[in-house]
Amino acid sequence: MNIRSQNITTCIFLILGFITISGCDNGAKKHEEETTNKKQYLPDKNEVNILLLNQGGFKKEIVSNGRLVALEKSNLKFKVSEELQQLYVKNGDYVKRGQVLASLNNYTFQQKVNKAQLDLKQATLNFKDLQIRRGFNPNTPDNIPQEEYDKMAIKSGYKNSKHQLETAQFDLRATKLIAPFNGKVANIDTKIHEQVNSNKPFLTLINDTVFEVVFQVIESELNDINVNDVITIQPFATTNAYTGRITTINPQVEKDGTILISATVKNDGNLLEGMNVKVFIQKDVPNQFVVPKAAVVLRDNHEVLFKVQQGKAFWTYVQTIYENSKQYAVIPHPDKSSATLKVGDTIVVSNNLNLAHDSEVAIKIKN
Repeated sequence: MNIRSQNITTCIFLILGFITISGCDNGAKKHEEETTNKKQYLPDKNEVNILLLNQGGFKKEIVSNGRLVALEKSNLKFKVSEELQQLYVKNGDYVKRGQVLASLNNYTFQQKVNKAQLDLKQATLNFKDLQIRRGFNPNTPDNIPQEEYDKMAIKSGYKNSKHQLETAQFDLRATKLIAPFNGKVANIDTKIHEQVNSNKPFLTLINDTVFEVVFQVIESELNDINVNDVITIQPFATTNAYTGRITTINPQVEKDGTILISATVKNDGNLLEGMNVKVFIQKDVPNQFVVPKAAVVLRDNHEVLFKVQQGKAFWTYVQTIYENSKQYAVIPHPDKSSATLKVGDTIVVSNNLNLAHDSEVAIKIKN
């Protein structure tokens, strides 16, 4: 072989060696990248919050919708018709019993009183004159027989005039609208100088110190309700809560299977007549397994709890027997032989919606 041929052969071997080394380097890099990506996508353990199961009292809760009704409420009317002359209050004002709320033009009624007083004076003179003519002393009316006295009072016009004066005085007083009890003013819609009709309510007076809460419960809940039981109400318009007591249970079941219940609640100044409220009645049920509602999930259309054992979550079938707005009282499902619950079990209470049986978990918070 000549020198030129040897040089060509050497170059070929060098090129093949370089290609082989480059291929090995690329393969190693590709393998390393694939390994890194696999590690990147390895699933993390599910982080969950837990509690240790215990037996205790459960707050069984009856929930209903109700409405506030004032214990004292009156639509006040003028007893006579006339032009509105003065209005001393406005909607929302608090007034006291005996306070004048509004008044009508009383000129006509004052004139009737004046005339009735004059007529009574004339009739009184006629009455006394008739007594003298009958032989009686008008200064000692007690000595006159009652039958004779009544006849002379009618004949002289004294009784009629006295009645007319009383009526005129009543009408004059009726030109003023007076509060019959303490309360708040509502529903005024008449302006000064407008005509007021005696048959139309002028305003509404509401004593809102204490409200009656009217609500309904279903027939099956009646056994858990008694007069004087404590209730809690929460108006739909606010987040405030108020406590009261049941005062009456209507002894009749309505056609829709409900029973009317009434309770009283003190007003802190924020409750209004006619407010819609949510009503809660709680009863203590002892010796129950109590868990948050979030702890119970559905698997295969059955309610389950997840119990943690040695870093893994295993479900157990349960049955909810009581519930309130935040919790369930549960028992092991009676139709599932594998279902068990005991004091001290570690129960998952969060991040359990996507858990499967035998899932690995990491405990985040222990309640």
